[in-house]
Amino acid sequence: QVQLVESGGGLVQPGGSLRLSCVASGSISIIDDMHWYRQAPGKQRELVATITRSGSTNYADSAKGRFTISRDNAKNTVYLQMNSLKPEDTAVYYCAADRVGFRYWGQGTQVTASS
Repeated sequence: QVQLVESGGGLVQPGGSLRLSCVASGSISIIDDMHWYRQAPGKQRELVATITRSGSTNYADSAKGRFTISRDNAKNTVYLQMNSLKPEDTAVYYCAADRVGFRYWGQGTQVTASS
């Protein structure tokens, strides 16, 4: 089992920045890819960014150039730095981790970009 706990969400004005964190605990010895997803009200959950264990990254088009995913394997933590936030970035953001063919999920953290 892997437990994931996100933090760092909140209310920010459009154009502002937030940094999300996700700490993994439990059976974390072989965590492969880690991801950030988001789900806006009335919409399907969508993939925002992925980072492999070796540090390769991939982003949704909506996140490219504004968001940066990173991970610290020693701290079992993945981050999402979000800059130039837009109202359409408002959503619950979820951390996910892949381990031995199974995907574990965090409980989510709310991000609201509004004036």
